[in-house]
Amino acid sequence: MRRGKAQAQRPHPRFDEVDDQADQAGQARVDDEARRRAPEDVRRRQLIDATIDSLAEIGFNASTLAQIARRAGVSPGLVAHYFGDKDGLLEATLRHLSLRLYRATAQRLSEARTPRTRVQALIDANLAPEEFDQRTSSVWLAFWGQVLHSERLRRVQRIYQARMLANLRHDLRGLVAEADVRRIAITIAAVIDGLWLRSSLSAAGETDSVSARQVASLFVDAQIAAAAPALPTNGPSTMSTRPTPHANHIGGHYRPHGGATFTTSNPATGEVLAEIEIAGEAEVEAAVAAARKGQKVWAGMTGAERGRVLKRAVDLLRARNDELARLETLDTGKPIQETSVVDVLSGAECLEYYAGLAAGLSGEHVDLGPSAFGYTRREPLGIVAGIGAWNYPLQIACWKSAPALACGNAMIFKPAELTPLTALKLAEIYAEAGVPEGVFSVVQGFADTGRLLTRHPGIAKVSLTGEVGTGKKVMADAAGSLKYVTLELGGKSPLIVFDDADLDDAVSGAMLANFYSAGEVCSNGTRVFVHESVRAAFLDKLVARIGKMVVGDPLDPATQVGALISPDHMEKVLGYIAKGKAEGAKLLVGGARVTEGALGKGCFVAPTVFDGCTEAMSIVREEIFGPVMAVLSFTDEDEVIARANDTDFGLAAGVFTRDLARGHRVIAQIQAGTCWINHYNITPIELPFGGAKQSGLGRENGKAAIEHYTQLKSVYVNLGRVEAPY
Repeated sequence: MRRGKAQAQRPHPRFDEVDDQADQAGQARVDDEARRRAPEDVRRRQLIDATIDSLAEIGFNASTLAQIARRAGVSPGLVAHYFGDKDGLLEATLRHLSLRLYRATAQRLSEARTPRTRVQALIDANLAPEEFDQRTSSVWLAFWGQVLHSERLRRVQRIYQARMLANLRHDLRGLVAEADVRRIAITIAAVIDGLWLRSSLSAAGETDSVSARQVASLFVDAQIAAAAPALPTNGPSTMSTRPTPHANHIGGHYRPHGGATFTTSNPATGEVLAEIEIAGEAEVEAAVAAARKGQKVWAGMTGAERGRVLKRAVDLLRARNDELARLETLDTGKPIQETSVVDVLSGAECLEYYAGLAAGLSGEHVDLGPSAFGYTRREPLGIVAGIGAWNYPLQIACWKSAPALACGNAMIFKPAELTPLTALKLAEIYAEAGVPEGVFSVVQGFADTGRLLTRHPGIAKVSLTGEVGTGKKVMADAAGSLKYVTLELGGKSPLIVFDDADLDDAVSGAMLANFYSAGEVCSNGTRVFVHESVRAAFLDKLVARIGKMVVGDPLDPATQVGALISPDHMEKVLGYIAKGKAEGAKLLVGGARVTEGALGKGCFVAPTVFDGCTEAMSIVREEIFGPVMAVLSFTDEDEVIARANDTDFGLAAGVFTRDLARGHRVIAQIQAGTCWINHYNITPIELPFGGAKQSGLGRENGKAAIEHYTQLKSVYVNLGRVEAPY
């Protein structure tokens, strides 16, 4: 809940204090109060700006926390509160400058259309006039002068350099032979840095932005002309055009092994997106070893320190929302209008929530009388494993890693093999934010890789999001070493619409509960029970609104329904639609694959509604995980509660009614872990999420998740003599 910001009011001076000096002091107090009440992000930016000014004017050594605080008009304690120490403030400032340059580069790259113009975009961004500004140059020089003495600054520099080299290598592959790509990329990066450095160190301003860019451009052209040309990408070729494999991210770095791989494809087009190296026993052992080492460092930090690192990861996620949303759309087939406002940002919100909780993790004091007392310690489990699902890859990786890391654990995460890409980006972001090496690793693969985690004796807990059958196997494996488990499994959830419900809201809820993310949501309310007296009106409104939904290219912001995850899954969904027809359900809308134009290459299924359904039908009893809604009618409250509970699942449920007393009464009797009254599929991070019956064990999100990633230690403290009968 957002709290309103109180307006700072100027205090009324006493009659004997009304003079210019007192008035100035009063105004200073008001200004300080206003600064203190300013939004946190604004205060951080003010302190970073003050740091830049200080470095530019008086240099690195003279820029102390106290001096920067005076310049910003705040207390040194406030600076320490936000950044810890001088190194923390300087690291945040360097990240700010690097992020500004990254955004400028991304903007220029988005406008470039050929490999050569993309290389030029990198040159133009790094040698832009603002980078030659005396203030900016002096600050960059101050930082680079300290890089050799600060691991935190060196980490930021490595990421800055790696990002530039990765962009150069990517674009040079379209211009020169693969054998020359790495050498030329390193040389171009060195020339860019050298031209900037020469200008910055020269009092006479020997090189300005325009001439520097001209020199760099001529150099690039000469290098390209002297190198062997890139092989053509069309026509016959004697070389393989396989994509460069993505390695596992272990111990803070990519760890290629050159072994077995698999590919991930865009379900909207069938295009291969990437080749992924499979993690075997050696990679899992390396991840466990790195986690064991890193977790000791991470757990040794205070909760506040861990929270600050996680907050930096939050900022990076938000800054790269567009980039990550696009990648998520390519890998999952979900519409960009969803991924750009939900998938990445909900992960960032989760990290932000647990970053805030980290400093407050504690046990309790127990009074045991005058001669003793006791207390409990809430301690991390150690190394934990997360196994993700393919429908919300990045969000799930955040939902699992955020509480785990906040509590001081290390996590080894295995994404679903159908959507392996954004978890790797999250690993990069954690590393850039300052999470110690080994605390978050990503291993890729299929069930065999998952079993290496669930059976590993060094892993204390497994958190899985997946199917019921997979959950049972994970639980059986975990029993071998008595691992903790959290299981978020499938569902066949009821959504109940009573006769007094607002039908427009109820239709909105039913559509969210069935067609968001093309129906690929575990908590979906696919059994829609509608009171018989309003069923016809409900269906009329529902069918009319579905007819206006846009099924199309997931990258088109107008698209509302994207592709299903794979051809196999599409066939499964179409098979259930065929079963619904065969078993006597009445098809009202949809019911077929969408193949118009370019959509014929992808896995698109129209939003589908069946009426006249009964509990005996497959589409009512079995989880479909696609855009298929089954509508059932009812007349009695007790009857619909019994029917809603007549399932092995118990993940979620929803009720629409204007009678809130009835809403609470019905929800209290529904056997489900996550419920909504007059809404559906809204999952604020503050509320625990999880299921009952065969829909899972444990909870994710909220403070409840802390209990699943920590263990309590009880300590008895004797204050008197030890009495013994011996």
